[in-house]
Parts: sequence; C-alpha cells; structure tokens
Amino acid sequence: MDAITSSAATPEQADAAPFLEIRDLRLTLPSSAGPVNILRGVDLRLARGEAVGLVGPSGSGKTSLLMVLAGLERATAGTVRLAGAEVTALDEDGLARLRRERIGIVFQAFHLIPTMTALENVAVPLELAGARDAAARARAALAAVGLAHRLTHLPGQLSGGEQQRVALARAFAPAPAVLLADEPTGNLDQTTGETVMDLLFALRARHATTLLLITHDPRLAARCGRILRLVDGRIAPSPPGAAGPA
Repeated sequence: MDAITSSAATPEQADAAPFLEIRDLRLTLPSSAGPVNILRGVDLRLARGEAVGLVGPSGSGKTSLLMVLAGLERATAGTVRLAGAEVTALDEDGLARLRRERIGIVFQAFHLIPTMTALENVAVPLELAGARDAAARARAALAAVGLAHRLTHLPGQLSGGEQQRVALARAFAPAPAVLLADEPTGNLDQTTGETVMDLLFALRARHATTLLLITHDPRLAARCGRILRLVDGRIAPSPPGAAGPA
C-alpha cells in the first residue's frame, strides 16, 4: 500500500485562487413548524489537493453542506465555485455531469446496487459518463482497493468493509477532482474502519484529490491538513492546535 500522506495547503496554494470556494451559503428547508435554517452563511475555501476535516455536533448541518456541494440539494442562497465554475448556477443535467466527472462521494451507507456485481457497481457509472474503457478502469479501481478477487461478487456476498471498498473504488475510478466523504467508517468496526481510511487517504494522495471529510472521529479529522468545525450552520473558529499534520 502507498505511504499515507495528509497534506495542508502549501504557501503557494494559499496565495492562489481557491479550487473550491463557498460564499455565504445558506439552506432553509420547510417544516410543519415553519422554515428551518440549516446552513446560515457558510464561507469556506479549499486549495487544490487540500484535505480538510469537518467536525461538529449532530444537527449542525455537516451532511446538508455536503449535499449542497454535491448538487444533491439546492442552496437557498450563496455560491459554490469549483475550479472557477459556479456550481450553484448549473441545471440538473449540469449537476449530474459534475458528479460524474469532477466529484466523488462516499457516504456512511454504501449505496451499492444489490443486483449488480462489484465490477458492475464501479463500471456502470463510468459507462453512463461515456467512458469506453469503463470495465478496465473498474477492474483497476477494484484492484487498487484490494478486491481484484471479488469482481463477480454481489454486495450481499461481501463484508461491510469490502462493500465500502467497492464504494471507494466507484468514487475514485473517474479520477475526481474533489472527494466528499460523509462518515465513511460509520457502519464499520474500528479495525475495518481504519483499513478503509488508510485506503481512502492513500488513494487521495495518489490522485492528488481535494478532500472534504465529515467525521465525528477526531483521529480521522487529524489526518487532514486542516480541521474546521461547523456549529449551528456556520463555520466556527478552530480551537488552538486543531490543525492536522503538515
């Protein structure tokens, strides 16, 4: 396995235009008791290749922020820009292309199609994106997470850790510019979770992928170059010593 690295932004990166930029992002959703303000003006800048851990109490808006960044939820106000392009201005087709080509997503739940093999779960999204070498890329992605011997197995025939490794392979196979990970070890035991996170950070380093990692585990957050805390829908000032290893 590759050496695991956890990189903060270099001074050159910090001076450059941000790769992912969020400005005054707001999300208000209706409820029976009236409008609920989920995100209350989030501002965030990530450099290309940076790894950021996002922590905070349950209900603070972490998953909602990820859903907006992935184009799975429409923001009420504010902007998201990725590599200079305004994500929040895209229509549904544009958002779907963005997810296929630029953004990888790994959730706590594995979200594998139960009637498809591991190979098919990774290859089909590539095929939908028009990749002519989808099967070959899917095999390579599964081999990279140690599942070359499990290509024809259905999700129900795989352990939880193996299913999350398939999800990792699916996320990294298109070589995304950004990986959004929401509690990726939440359904795994500690040992299996550590193995999965070793793979995630190794793949991130290999592909120089920008990472936003949502986690309740301070040890996982500390593997990122920077730690941010979301409280009541806003980014809170980081406490002293919260930055990850340089």
